[in-house]
Amino acid sequence: MDISHALAGFGSFALVLVALIVFVENGLLFPFLPGDSLVFAGAIIAAAIGVHWGVVAGVAGVAAIIGGEVGFALGRRYGRRLFRPDARVLKQRHLVETERFFARWGSSAIVLARFVPIVRTYVAPAAGMSAMSRGVFTRWNIISGVMWAGVLGLAGFLLGSIPWVATNIEWIMLGIVVITIAPVAVTAVVRSRARSHPSGS
Repeated sequence: MDISHALAGFGSFALVLVALIVFVENGLLFPFLPGDSLVFAGAIIAAAIGVHWGVVAGVAGVAAIIGGEVGFALGRRYGRRLFRPDARVLKQRHLVETERFFARWGSSAIVLARFVPIVRTYVAPAAGMSAMSRGVFTRWNIISGVMWAGVLGLAGFLLGSIPWVATNIEWIMLGIVVITIAPVAVTAVVRSRARSHPSGS
């Protein structure tokens, strides 16, 4: 079975899935979702089935922008109470690293962070905890969301337009899935072993 035709059958559901995952990664502070690779893969598939890449990029961009606004609001309302040293997801060390990134690059960190896994999840709440106004954040948030989705969408579309890629999309997708899942799986294994063999025991 041709995977391109199978994926085409998902239609709007696939776009909803892209939007949901991108929103959760950016807005609900869950950094291990595959936002980058999902948008990239979505654009590759779009090229293979004849859908304009701008549709995928547009959906992802809007979801990223809305997610950023939610993350900013959470940071402003709850502050550092969201993060704990022993947390599984919202770790204080990730927040500290993001705050250093933010302090170094200023407002432009909102744009740069979009292209850095983990950091992009925490930059919005970090901005909310800072003295940055909502208006300034929103302006940079929109710019960063459009750039991020546009770059990934166009790159995926151009790659998907290559005949070899179009005819081997099953293997391309498998590779993207492996690359996406591997870091999360490795992290889970390392943490599991660390809990099983605590230092000094």
